[in-house]
Amino acid sequence: MTTSALLSISRRFVPTLALLALVQNAHADYLWLQRTGAQAQVFAGELHKPLAQLPALSDAKAVAPDGKALDAETAGNHFAFTPANAGDLRFTATRAEADGVLTYFQARSGRLETKAVNDLELVPTEAGGNTFQLVFKGRPVAASQVNVETSEGWRRVLAPAKDGTVSFVPTFPGLYVLEVSARVNNGSVTLDGRKYNDVRHTATLSFEVAH
Repeated sequence: MTTSALLSISRRFVPTLALLALVQNAHADYLWLQRTGAQAQVFAGELHKPLAQLPALSDAKAVAPDGKALDAETAGNHFAFTPANAGDLRFTATRAEADGVLTYFQARSGRLETKAVNDLELVPTEAGGNTFQLVFKGRPVAASQVNVETSEGWRRVLAPAKDGTVSFVPTFPGLYVLEVSARVNNGSVTLDGRKYNDVRHTATLSFEVAH
């Protein structure tokens, strides 16, 4: 897996927040959503290296296109739930590690909506489009790179345009997963009575390209 993305934040957007790159060549697990028939599934790890067992996660929540929470059940190495209708889906979870790292996982499936719901989210600038804006807590931010991987083994690292967006044309059929990860600088969170000074966000956007 390529290095997690370095996020540079314009001061006019978020003057008190800086998102920094993770350690070079670090193993970067993420969560991603994919549809299998009428069912939606959430896997952990990397697209071509899913974890054999889900990590210890808290606050796991699936969200339907209408914003309602959905019941998700664990099924082997993934979560599974059945959305009532078509549209963009979201799933969030938190992982607190013994080494003091707190990671917020935020996954989205679909590129129909042009608004963000998760704290960190890649958002298409137009419905079904191939240009994406990274949004952090409702404000545009700029990623120095976004990692793309497909079910067919195609990989690419996207660099942003001057306006902070990333673009590419998906030419191969299959599942596409766009991933970006960041560490919040000088940010801390207290969870269940424990303070975490290393706070990270990992976001994915996945969508299918038809054969």
